[in-house]
Amino acid sequence: MCAGSSLPHDTRRLLLLAGAEPVGNVTLLWRAAERLGIGPEAAGPAQAAGLVEIGARVRFRHPLVRSAAYRAAPMPERREVHRALAGATDARLDPDRRAWHRAYAADGPDEAVADELERSAGRAQARGGLAAAAAFLEQATALTPDPARRGRRALAAGEAMLRAGAFDTALALLTTAEDAPLDELPRARIELLRAQIAFASGRGSEAAALLLAAAGRLEPLDDALARETYLEAYAVARLADPASVADVARAAGRLPPPARRSHASLLLDSMTALYTDGYAAAVPVRQRAVRAFRSDDLTAEEGLRWLWIASTEACVLWDDEGWTDLSARHVDMARAAGALTVLPLTLHSRAVAHAFAGELEAAASLVAELEAVQQATGTTLAPYGALGLAAWRGRQHEVGEVVEAALDRSPTSVVLLITQWARAMLANGLGRHDEGMLAAREAAAHPHDAAIVHWGLTELVEAASKCGQREAAAAAFARLEPITRASGTDWALGIQARCRGLVSGEEHGFREAIERLERTRMRGELARARLLYGEWLRTQEGRADDARAQLRIAFDLLTRIGAEAFAERARGELQAAGDTVRKPAAERRDVLTPQEAQIARLAAGGHTNPEIGAQLFLSPRTVEYHLRKVFTKLDVGSRRELSDALP
Repeated sequence: MCAGSSLPHDTRRLLLLAGAEPVGNVTLLWRAAERLGIGPEAAGPAQAAGLVEIGARVRFRHPLVRSAAYRAAPMPERREVHRALAGATDARLDPDRRAWHRAYAADGPDEAVADELERSAGRAQARGGLAAAAAFLEQATALTPDPARRGRRALAAGEAMLRAGAFDTALALLTTAEDAPLDELPRARIELLRAQIAFASGRGSEAAALLLAAAGRLEPLDDALARETYLEAYAVARLADPASVADVARAAGRLPPPARRSHASLLLDSMTALYTDGYAAAVPVRQRAVRAFRSDDLTAEEGLRWLWIASTEACVLWDDEGWTDLSARHVDMARAAGALTVLPLTLHSRAVAHAFAGELEAAASLVAELEAVQQATGTTLAPYGALGLAAWRGRQHEVGEVVEAALDRSPTSVVLLITQWARAMLANGLGRHDEGMLAAREAAAHPHDAAIVHWGLTELVEAASKCGQREAAAAAFARLEPITRASGTDWALGIQARCRGLVSGEEHGFREAIERLERTRMRGELARARLLYGEWLRTQEGRADDARAQLRIAFDLLTRIGAEAFAERARGELQAAGDTVRKPAAERRDVLTPQEAQIARLAAGGHTNPEIGAQLFLSPRTVEYHLRKVFTKLDVGSRRELSDALP
């Protein structure tokens, strides 16, 4: 029997009215009830039955009671209560709620209501509410009587649904748009949107070709949109189909200069300069694009669309400050807007930036959030962030599991590249330099510009030097040196100096590496420089006292970071230099599951249970359950104590 089926007629109508008004606004409820001729006495039987409480707000005993009260009612009765709620809602103070109720009160197409919903979508978009804007536009599409206008609204709704992470709904709306009598430009935008959905849902190789075709179709129709589509095709190809990157660059390079230099056009200039002039010559153009994205005049729309590409450019340029700033900014923007399509991309980039900075716990938090977002949206991007985290942690079983998952999910050439880099880094951390050399060679053999190729060359110099393969180390350094010199940042020049010390055996290289890397955010790279310097002092120079000083600093820093393989390597070197070092005890945080650890960090940062739940797609009650387990495991009694219990 459905909830309230034995109640008086007016009581059941009041429950339906309350179920149709999800905010629980008591004043609105009674104003609408008055329009339906329902008096206050109708609430008594429902409250006596424990189905609902009507006090300062309307609260159902359980969400399922609300759902049952609403769904059990015939459609004419639902429309009637929505009509009453729309009439009771102030059109000036709350136009969006009024439009929503008018939509559900409509018994057929209604252009006036559809137009009102479209305006509500615009207001929601301006507030950063992508999911709300998408819902308004979808409803407006359904109520639009004119076929051409319905097609245009369906396309706009599909674009909004894509950004909100609702891929299946976006595709259904595209079918509606395709059936409408549309001009050439909106039909080209449909083609573009299909390509964007393909990429967002994990079909990157297919998306690159679709985007390139869409860009060509858009060229004579909309110059600015064509440029943005070429930029998107470039970014997707670099991630999923590197063989087509040069094709995209050549096609974009044929475009005439734009009428206005937008942030997107600066990124497109960066791309074409790289493939026209090479890495070194393109550095100033790429740096200009990164600076533009760090400026205050970046709009939210531009940021949401392009910051992930700009942060990748900063990474390729060895610009640690730019990488940190842009990736963090993009995460904040995507979370604030609820842009679930772009959030996975930027969480990957931010997690790897945290890992290189030695902030492995922060990286682990983002990787856990990433899993929650991907489960909610059905996104199947390769686990770049998890691979970066696993490589720096240096846990062999963890690297193996993530590599296996990555290859199962998306065995593209870029995924193979990053898995080989992760294997090379793990092997070097474990001191298995022969294995590291094999994996690093694979990572460094990639023919296209990518930060991971640069990192692979760095691992190859170290592994080959430790294996006594001087020619291989020198050849890798010869490829890396022009890139780091052209970049000119302390990160790049610090890595160059570290590798030069390994290849040439000159002490100055190690000392310069430490000096430069100390000026960067890259604590992990700094710790590795001290480790290599200490090893060189012990094995090549026989200076045990000096070696112990460097190795002790490296061991302490690597241990604090959580880079377990490199920390253990430093401990072994210290013992070989005559120092006694205990193996670090397992820390209490290891007893937490990834989800518990993430919830604990968010709670320690001042987030409420509803805020944590919204970010991780959990109910506040589930968050509370996990926090109780965290308190027990960490032996703390309050949120204030979490900050001290966690790193």
